[in-house]
Amino acid sequence: MKATLPKEVNEVISKLTKAGFEAYVVGGCVRDLFLKKEPDDWDVATSATPEEIQKLFFNNFYENQFFTVTVLTGSKDAHVKEIEVTTFRAEFEYKDRRRPGRVEYAKSLKEDVSRRDFTINAIALAPKLSLGAPKLSLGALDVHDPFDGQKDLKAKLIRAVGNPEERFKEDALRMMRAVRFASVLGFTIEEKTKEAIKKDADLLGEISAERIRDELQKLVMGEGGMQGIEMLRELGLLKYILPELEHGYGVSQNKHHIYTVWEHNLLALAYAIKNNWSLEVRLASLLHDVGKPKVKRGEGKDSTFYGHEVVGARMAEKMLERLKFPKKEVKKIANLVRYHLFYYNVDEVTESSIRRLVRNIGQENVDDLLKVRMADRIGSGVPKAEPYKLRHLRYIIEKVQKDPISAKMLKVNGADIMKLGKLSPGPKVGHVLDVLLGEVLEDPKKNTKKYLETKSKELLSLDEKELLSLSEKAKKERDQVVMKEDSMTKQKYWL
Repeated sequence: MKATLPKEVNEVISKLTKAGFEAYVVGGCVRDLFLKKEPDDWDVATSATPEEIQKLFFNNFYENQFFTVTVLTGSKDAHVKEIEVTTFRAEFEYKDRRRPGRVEYAKSLKEDVSRRDFTINAIALAPKLSLGAPKLSLGALDVHDPFDGQKDLKAKLIRAVGNPEERFKEDALRMMRAVRFASVLGFTIEEKTKEAIKKDADLLGEISAERIRDELQKLVMGEGGMQGIEMLRELGLLKYILPELEHGYGVSQNKHHIYTVWEHNLLALAYAIKNNWSLEVRLASLLHDVGKPKVKRGEGKDSTFYGHEVVGARMAEKMLERLKFPKKEVKKIANLVRYHLFYYNVDEVTESSIRRLVRNIGQENVDDLLKVRMADRIGSGVPKAEPYKLRHLRYIIEKVQKDPISAKMLKVNGADIMKLGKLSPGPKVGHVLDVLLGEVLEDPKKNTKKYLETKSKELLSLDEKELLSLSEKAKKERDQVVMKEDSMTKQKYWL
């Protein structure tokens, strides 16, 4: 195998090896190298004890019971700024489906990698070291692969190391990790590993909500997120994560849909993933119709789902709270579910109703709401995500959000004009404001109190006929500005 290790990793391995210790690059970074992907982080396994590692690397920290010393390299590259160096270890007496009750030094690399989750993550690399060489290269590399991880990489298989039931009883979250790796890498889960997941799926109920949430987020943010959710259902895991979502499986819809509720939700998620949208939009797309099974009335093409968006929003909120998502995310996703079914017909909906929608969803969330609506459309089997109606809605939303062009924009008001001209309320005050607004629209820099007061005095000295003429001219110019702005906004949305 030929590749290059970052110089920071080379230096760590070189220093350990020159000091007489074994040192290997291990874990996910090795898997990524074989898959020709850039690793996000780097792990090194060594025969050196934590105390011996600390003596070799002055800049480090060690605050755990698992023999892992974090070496700070000083690099500006985030991928190699910190390198975790761990002593060979063996683990025993798992009690909480997560952490070993007892950790001991292992005698060899093979004993160390035997505790890892999957064969593709149990490969180690040992650069052959020439003591005089300034650099280490993967061009001269020993591959240690006691569980045939390379073979599984080529076959695109996720296979547990050793006995899969033992691995999952040690840490039940590994079952979700198997699904995530399969969906992200486009692999399949090896048969014995798959059967062990089905058998031990209930162990996931013993895992903390926070760990399940983190794994779910990684899965949904991967390219194969839709396939991953389907795998969770097939393997019996989803009922311990999002059971309410699974209730849509096999639930038929009405004449407006060609897919079941389950298929529809997955296809909406797939569209959000395809467009690389945010976690909130992806989860809202997945959950937007979660309330349908609960409110369904009747069967066949005329069945109904009245109020499913309201029920679904409450359900989504409870589901996400149960998984310990941050409150802000929960609120946003629940709102996207609640308002995804907004009604909009070009000739029927008023600007005031659009203002109400914007107020309900929040100005900052309008774009995400429209994304969920587009995902909903594609998930329904329609060919176009953003038809004329949605483009027109974007135009109206932008229009109602703009401050209207009016005398309120000016740094002076009617009271100022009356005070300057010693006037009572009347049309003359409005004429002056019209002319001032015209000047400011032409040159916004003139919108200062000093300039406008000076100009007002000049206008107030004119006779009434001349002032009226200037006012009418200014109003015509203002109308032209409004029409031009509106035309530009329409062009922006291809209207």
